Amino acid sequence: MNRNDPEILDRLDARFPGTLERVTTVDQPTVIVPKEMILAFLGHVRDLEGYALCLDELVVDNFPAQPRFELVYHLYHPAKYARLRVKTRVGVDEEMPSATGIWPGTNWPEREAFDLFGIRYTGHPQLTRIYMPDDWDGHPLRKDYPLAGNRVD
Repeated sequence: MNRNDPEILDRLDARFPGTLERVTTVDQPTVIVPKEMILAFLGHVRDLEGYALCLDELVVDNFPAQPRFELVYHLYHPAKYARLRVKTRVGVDEEMPSATGIWPGTNWPEREAFDLFGIRYTGHPQLTRIYMPDDWDGHPLRKDYPLAGNRVD
């Protein structure tokens, strides 16, 4: 069962006035948060709004737009059966604060984002490659990654 919390965006706008950008969607409430306040925002929605689960954290490569990457957090409120999508934007040479202190389960998705897109997370407990070999050059899910891949001699 998937029910939404229809007042969540109003409550979040009241708590973070003038800083959030609402996104019109057909499936669930969605908001864009400045990366400088992402940890405070995620902590608030977990502790005070009840979105206790981070179901996933993923990356969208918007090349050639700047900032290039969009991080998307899918959150879940188990008592209300409600979902909330939170987005933030980060540039190629910028770092993101790790959400592992809020949701330890974001460890692996953040490592995946680092390995495949090159996003660096400050405060991450073990930011190492997860799929590619340690000596791999580049990040294969970036839109500008060479289609032929790296040479293997």
